Amino acid sequence: MAAYRFLTTWLLDAPREAVWDAIYDAKHWPEWWRGVERTEVLHDRLWRSSWRSVLPYTLEFEFEILRLDRPNVLEGRARGELAGDGIWRVYEGELGTASTWEWRVETTQRWMNAFGPLARPVFAWNHHRIMCWGGEGLARHLGARLLATD
Repeated sequence: MAAYRFLTTWLLDAPREAVWDAIYDAKHWPEWWRGVERTEVLHDRLWRSSWRSVLPYTLEFEFEILRLDRPNVLEGRARGELAGDGIWRVYEGELGTASTWEWRVETTQRWMNAFGPLARPVFAWNHHRIMCWGGEGLARHLGARLLATD
């Protein structure tokens, strides 16, 4: 399997609780997060989603919540076409509310693993693109400004 580590940060001019509530309400992500085709909340600790960005494939996986500390941390494990761990943290400071999402995942699809060594920069760019869409969409959804994204 091809392993990836991603870190995304959104800085929003919005209250921490509003940012947390939108992130935790995964069922409604497709309404504001371009690239999220579908999200099902199977129960309070298990989400299933389908994602499609610029590249012509859809990525499907489940996310099981292992630790929930509202409004600070959401940590879980992915399984499906992505397998690994992720942790979402939300901080509030003088500049606004920062949300960081750290993924340590591996792809499980044979074709992705076969192309992984050569396509790694493209897969990373694709991930970054969809996460930028998320920050932009969240800002619109909250009626806030996206001050920074990375």
